[in-house]
Amino acid sequence: MVKLRSKSTSKKIQFKKSRLSPSLQNCLLFAATIVLLWGFAALAQDASQPIEAMDADVKKLKVALDTIWVIFTACLVFFMNAGFGMLEAGFCRQKNTVNILAKNLIVFALSTIAFWITGFAIMFGDGTPFFGTKGFLVHPPDAFSSLDWTVVPLNAKFFFQLVFAGTAATIVSGAVAERIKFGAFIIFSLFLVAIAYPITGHWIWGGGWLQNFGFWDFAGSTVVHSVGGWAALTGAFLLGPRIGKFQGDESLPLPGHNLSISTLGCLILWLGWFGFNPGSTMAADAEAITHILLTTNLAAATGAFAATLTSWQQFGKPDLTMIINGVLAGLVAITAPCAFVSLWPAAIIGAIAGIIVVFSVDLFDRWKIDDPVGAISVHLVCGIWGTLAVGLFSAGPGILYSEDGGPMKGLLLGGSITQLMFQLVGITSVGLLTVLLSGLAWYAMKSTVGIRVSREAELKGLDVSSHGMAAYSDFSVKQVKPSKTN
Repeated sequence: MVKLRSKSTSKKIQFKKSRLSPSLQNCLLFAATIVLLWGFAALAQDASQPIEAMDADVKKLKVALDTIWVIFTACLVFFMNAGFGMLEAGFCRQKNTVNILAKNLIVFALSTIAFWITGFAIMFGDGTPFFGTKGFLVHPPDAFSSLDWTVVPLNAKFFFQLVFAGTAATIVSGAVAERIKFGAFIIFSLFLVAIAYPITGHWIWGGGWLQNFGFWDFAGSTVVHSVGGWAALTGAFLLGPRIGKFQGDESLPLPGHNLSISTLGCLILWLGWFGFNPGSTMAADAEAITHILLTTNLAAATGAFAATLTSWQQFGKPDLTMIINGVLAGLVAITAPCAFVSLWPAAIIGAIAGIIVVFSVDLFDRWKIDDPVGAISVHLVCGIWGTLAVGLFSAGPGILYSEDGGPMKGLLLGGSITQLMFQLVGITSVGLLTVLLSGLAWYAMKSTVGIRVSREAELKGLDVSSHGMAAYSDFSVKQVKPSKTN
């Protein structure tokens, strides 16, 4: 007897063991063998079906996995909007917090509309070497041959590129913070994503002349960050500095009100970059995405460390704002070469970016270009450095991951100067056009609707003057005049 206890009733249940004769056991074994062989024969018959059917299933699975990867990484990049919002709000003064958050929230909505109507077509649509002429409103689906290299559906391609376009527009927000009219920011964001950003993007990613020329930018040090940085620079220049920022030749500090949320914003951006760079493969390629993940993280780490040491040496104290911008500087710099360089060059690229950003922030202050969050130094200056780094540190075509062979071997790794010259041509041409288009847009608005709030509104704070509310209504600091004593 075998006794089992039921857990539900705690009653003893008894089963009798049965014994089979050896002949019956042999018969059952033979029958089981026949069934198994029959099953294998059926499988073999299915396997003899056309190989194309099996290949189709494998291809469907690959498309599904690639699409999941692209959408996941695109959502990480989308979440970077929260990082930018936290970073900029903390770096600015309390009285402008609502305005900063409102700009960072509305900018993705504006980007979605502008990129859907014209931006995606101009950037990736079939047309000339300078801009796309087909595919407005993302239709028809066959108008985007420049994206045929990735097998994911068109909707996934659009959404992934949309979040990049939104990032370029968000960069402008920080550099023009605390004095720009909300309406002017809305107009410029629509213009940037609808026209300016996609034109230069077409040159590099949309089958345009720079792509054919030999310029390489894997995930957007120039396409996204430098374009946003050039647009931010022209806006900050035409707006002028904030009231009280400069006294003669001296730059006066206007400290941010909450470095806690700025640090949180930095960490969110760091996380989002693991979608920004590895996601640009637009395929679940295990070897590629893990390599890019490591180069991205290494550059961020060395950028943070280098900025810490540099600010410590320059200012006598390790400046948290510089550490934050050091992280971002390393991330921006590695964005162009992340797929084309080995790990040790990635560490060097990030470290140099961390050093550059400290001196760049100080230099723009000396030039009286008021950038409250250091966006121009991080995105423009370090975007230029990262793009040049492709020509210096590239491992060469076919050695590391690339779509079409990759850039030529870098100058510092035994290659020629040719790739570096290609990169210089791309940086210069993109910069010139972006400054021209952005400058025209800013100047047109300045001459008509105006781009800067009044002196009274700026002193009062944009939260109350532009939005009629305060971010911390229960924690407002009020100045009380001292009472007169006899």
